[in-house]
Amino acid sequence: MKVLRALLLQDSRDFIKVKQSKTSKSTIMYENGKIYFENYQKCYSCVHSEPQVLYKLPKRSKLEKFEDALLCQSPLDKTLPSPSDHKPSLIALTANNWLYRLSAETGEELQRVYLSSNHKFRYLGWDVPQEMFYVKSVQNKETSLARQAGITQNTVMHLAIFQVFPLEIVGILEINKKVFGNGVTDVVLSQGVLVVSYSNKSVKLYSFEHTVQRKLTLGKSSSLLGGKTVGDVPFGIPVNIQITDCPQVLFEASCTNNSIQIGGYPWHYIYTPPHKNDKGTHHICSVKDSTLATNGIQNMNCCSLESDGIFFHPDDSGRIIHVGPTIINVLKILGELNSGLPSKIVKDFFMATHRNNTVITVTSSGRTVKRRLQQLDDDPDQETFRMVEYEDELDLLAVVVTNGEEGEGRAHIRLHDNQSGQLLRTVDLIEPWDEVSDYSCRYQRHTELFLW
Repeated sequence: MKVLRALLLQDSRDFIKVKQSKTSKSTIMYENGKIYFENYQKCYSCVHSEPQVLYKLPKRSKLEKFEDALLCQSPLDKTLPSPSDHKPSLIALTANNWLYRLSAETGEELQRVYLSSNHKFRYLGWDVPQEMFYVKSVQNKETSLARQAGITQNTVMHLAIFQVFPLEIVGILEINKKVFGNGVTDVVLSQGVLVVSYSNKSVKLYSFEHTVQRKLTLGKSSSLLGGKTVGDVPFGIPVNIQITDCPQVLFEASCTNNSIQIGGYPWHYIYTPPHKNDKGTHHICSVKDSTLATNGIQNMNCCSLESDGIFFHPDDSGRIIHVGPTIINVLKILGELNSGLPSKIVKDFFMATHRNNTVITVTSSGRTVKRRLQQLDDDPDQETFRMVEYEDELDLLAVVVTNGEEGEGRAHIRLHDNQSGQLLRTVDLIEPWDEVSDYSCRYQRHTELFLW
């Protein structure tokens, strides 16, 4: 990889546009060298010098359309029951509650499971360290007619939890008010922990050391279904994980938009308190005792249409990336696990835009000009940071920068060393930048993919 990185960063190496722009009526997705169009119906490979069609699925009816999808690839060190279990797969959830496992190379159907006729499932999510994924149902809303009739809706939603290598059901869990309380707005499974968001702007993390009352096997009969087959029409998969008492609360915090991130070493969390005075700030605290780190309140004080973003670095270094319109700070957490002193947040390195901040206040005739409006930090006429993408195999940070000084929005990608922040190369993008469009950038070894 060092050789490939050196080749890509040579000034003599050019990035060229290899294919005419393509459009899709639905969101264009990219994952592991593949581009998905038309809601995963068309798949292109990006590993060749020019994108090639891998497969095109038959047109699906409205009932059979894909609601969500995940791409998974089995680890090389595992021996799995079937050869097809080793194939890279696309896990797709349909509108009529079928879960499909398709070959990521050909689109061939490898496996399918019927979830339920009682619950409407719509979302997929990963719990990567546990080699599990979950399928989440829509939230049950209490209707006005039910309230008038005195009928209480206790069930909030359901989670169907699967082991992925090979695809096996762990069970279906009911999230209800009796156990988790009122005001539940969302639930996700992460690191083997249930993360529950509430309408009062609080987030609680619950232990998920669940007890499976009755083990289920896909394709086998179950007494919970009266001897019917698990994962088959019309019964699907029964609820076999019953939580009657509230699990242990591992962590709790109140935050804006129920948004909280946990990472770093020692463990820390990033959040914005739900108070007016804290708007625009990001607080970094210890998970152990919620102590605010020294220099733990990060505030860019930027005046922009788009708010700044902050997240734990995806390279597992424990660092934090804070992205604003004019500066990107890469931060480190300094602290010891069992130390009685608070951790300290320090700047590892930063990247800044190059701007001409000269403001003409006097005309050639000597008349003083008063500036009526403050220029935004993400003004399209100024050089502005838009997004950051990390390429793990090459250990590079790809930073998208725009500049509209010439009257038309232009963008380029700056490639920085991930360890030092040193600028190594700049690649201009041919397509003009449209301020009203949504963009994403993906970097895959020798290929830069720009989606909007």
